[in-house]
Amino acid sequence: MLLRLSCIVAALLISRALEAQHADSLSNPLEVHLRNLRQLTFGGQNAEAYFSPDGRKLVFQSTRDSLRCDQIFIMNIDGSGLKMVSTGKGRTTCSYFMPDGAHVLYSSTHLAGDECPPKPDRKKGYVWSIYPSYDIFVADTNGRISRRLTDSPGYDAEAVVSPKGDKIAFTSIRSGDLDIYTMNLNGGDVTQLTRELGYDGGPFFSADGKKIVYRAYHPKTDREIAEYRELLAEEKIKPISLQIWVMDSDGSHKRQLTENTAANFAPFMHPDGRHVIFSSNMADTSRIPMNFDLYTVKLDGTGLQRITFNESFDGFPMFSPDGKRLAFASGRNGKDRWDINIFIADWKE
Repeated sequence: MLLRLSCIVAALLISRALEAQHADSLSNPLEVHLRNLRQLTFGGQNAEAYFSPDGRKLVFQSTRDSLRCDQIFIMNIDGSGLKMVSTGKGRTTCSYFMPDGAHVLYSSTHLAGDECPPKPDRKKGYVWSIYPSYDIFVADTNGRISRRLTDSPGYDAEAVVSPKGDKIAFTSIRSGDLDIYTMNLNGGDVTQLTRELGYDGGPFFSADGKKIVYRAYHPKTDREIAEYRELLAEEKIKPISLQIWVMDSDGSHKRQLTENTAANFAPFMHPDGRHVIFSSNMADTSRIPMNFDLYTVKLDGTGLQRITFNESFDGFPMFSPDGKRLAFASGRNGKDRWDINIFIADWKE
């Protein structure tokens, strides 16, 4: 019996040593804020992994196996319990847990057809499609849709829920431009927060629900304005120059946190409310494909710090509700240059 127990203990120690060795191989020594880095998905394109309110699960979008475009999945934070919770039809994006942890929010084109909508024509460079058939839905964790939250013509997506559990922020073209709105959890009381010409999107609430951090592109010159409007008429945007902004949750006190020539996106506020983590290619804007890393910046725009030092893509960071873990998508350890996987790490201040 003692021999058997000693063998079990030895096996556990070896397993933990191998896990630690694997974690070390995934990270860069310069990534001093990341500890015990673990890879949760293996293959395909997986992105936008966001924690449940209790910090025990992640919801994310993935193109994998036989899927031709993104669908929504949930899994435990150790990568187990993987399950698709969208319909498997159309294209989906931007999922988020509802306050009860038993439902998820996501955008989907499935009402416009079962097939994936066409990918954007890249003759005008790298562009995102603003699919007009995107609407926002709520589904339970078994995939049953319980509510449709938007039905206005045009793009409705990029929805997230306030940690206070009272509001949803999202991006919509219902005004004729891409702006940020809030609504109640049932889709009522829709309020427009941004009105500047250009793209305002990717909103996330602070932990206390009092602020919203977001990405924005506001064209200034006549040429920039003309190009933006031309692309928007074609249901596209060019996300080459994006800056990080923050505002109060009622749309007041807007201020810009980054000012560079890079594409800065996917901002998320640390639960302590003092700084924002985001993704940017500011280290080298000339690379094709673009190399993105994670950075943090204080709410007054100072104290910029680089967090990851990976030679491919790091993006879509989110802190766990207690601030102890960081989930993000990365091209590190991919099987090919197009692989993007979900990673999780312990966060060290």
